[in-house]
Amino acid sequence: MKILNSTNIKMETKKLSFNISTKQILKDVSLKVEKKQIVGLIGPNGSGKTTILRHIYRFINTEKNKVFLNKKCIQSYSYRDSAKEITVMQQENSSDFDYSVLEMVLLGRTPYRKYYEVFTVEDTEIAIKALKSIGMEEYSERRFSTLSGGEKQRVLIARSLAQNAEVLILDEPTNHLDVHYQWALMDLIKTLDKTVLSVFHELNLAASYCDYIYVLNDGEIFAKGKPMELLSSKLLSEVFRIDVQVIEDGKRPYIIYKKAL
Repeated sequence: MKILNSTNIKMETKKLSFNISTKQILKDVSLKVEKKQIVGLIGPNGSGKTTILRHIYRFINTEKNKVFLNKKCIQSYSYRDSAKEITVMQQENSSDFDYSVLEMVLLGRTPYRKYYEVFTVEDTEIAIKALKSIGMEEYSERRFSTLSGGEKQRVLIARSLAQNAEVLILDEPTNHLDVHYQWALMDLIKTLDKTVLSVFHELNLAASYCDYIYVLNDGEIFAKGKPMELLSSKLLSEVFRIDVQVIEDGKRPYIIYKKAL
């Protein structure tokens, strides 16, 4: 198992627990993400993966001294300041407003503006630069709602770049994309040089792109480690109830699915 460098930790949870009524969703979850790492969360549906993310980006309020950013309790940040550090890309992004692509990317500048303050020329320049970086500057006047799933996710990456946050939180960002766009999106994310914590549905994506993986089961961390050391047919059959063969593809494991157990 990889030993994490405590001097290089960007974010962390310590014995994070969460209940809804009498149902315990998370049980003493402790995890660490180093700067510039891509860390994956995998596990069956209902294992608590998205709930962890929601605590980190403050969609769910949590107790003090349970979630840390830059070694400081997350509550020591204002919501505006934590939004300058953390950007979130979720499975589905819909809006009641028919924004243009440029307007969607400009929303990434919201943490830098006061309430009802208009975006500046500098904000627009940053947004256009973000679109150029993903090769979509020619889409700036298109309506966001008219884009394909892959195009929408690329625009949301541009919004995250415009937000200029170091941490990128991904909640199954490839879940509704075809195979080409799943891998193309992760290729793009890999080039961003960000600290990434992502929930993965497709295990081979996690195996290919993650530096470190946490396996969740029934609200607890069941296993953790580097992909090559962690992912085995025994582990996957026990957690996901699937019969698989795990082979080595270069320095990464590759999972061949056989049948459900």
